[in-house]
Amino acid sequence: TNTTTHHHHHQPQHHHEWHISEMIHTMSLVHDDLPAMDDDDLRRGVPTNHVVYGEDIAILAGDALLSTAFEHCAAHTKGVPAERLVEVLRRLGESVGAVGLAGGQVMDLQCEGKEGVTLQELQWIHAHKTAALLKVAVTAGAILAGASEEEIKACETYALDVGLAFQVADDILDVTASTEELGKTAGKDEAVDKTTYVKLIGLEESKIEARRLVEDAVKALSPFGEKAAPLIGIADYIVARKN
Repeated sequence: TNTTTHHHHHQPQHHHEWHISEMIHTMSLVHDDLPAMDDDDLRRGVPTNHVVYGEDIAILAGDALLSTAFEHCAAHTKGVPAERLVEVLRRLGESVGAVGLAGGQVMDLQCEGKEGVTLQELQWIHAHKTAALLKVAVTAGAILAGASEEEIKACETYALDVGLAFQVADDILDVTASTEELGKTAGKDEAVDKTTYVKLIGLEESKIEARRLVEDAVKALSPFGEKAAPLIGIADYIVARKN
């Protein structure tokens, strides 16, 4: 069947792509909280992995989650041409590597306590640390369903904007919410002298920037019309959330 027919009449279920992204995301949180990284003992309102099980197990748990994500993707993606699956696997690998999550995390650690970090550098960190994984989560379904280059690009633009908006909202919440509301240590950014949007452009400007990014994200999805409703809902939720 050609791409169009495949796209409209035989759409395989790709919900497990979200599970895969969540495995990688959870790995990044477990490793992020380690003493050698952000050294945090609270996450989602409970003690962090290494606090409960020890650093050795937390490191291995993250490794296992990352490996299982790729295994899960290969094992459960049925009924699509192999080259589409390979492209999704490639993008997954890229999203956690040197030009993805790992690279963003390195830059983030290096910028702690550093004077003169620019807004461009901050955006680079979050485009890689946060948005790269969101990008693969959003585009995987489109690629597997046979979307065109333009459609995939629109999904990427949406994901980048939403990823940055998520981080701006995170920086705002770190200043405005309590530890109880957040489920993780509030005021942590200032305590470790982290470069944040609030530190660089102020609280009110940060709120404006978060809304602007969400508007851009929604605009990128306009070619999809009604079908984009769930993604638009996610974008709106990101700036309205309390934790």
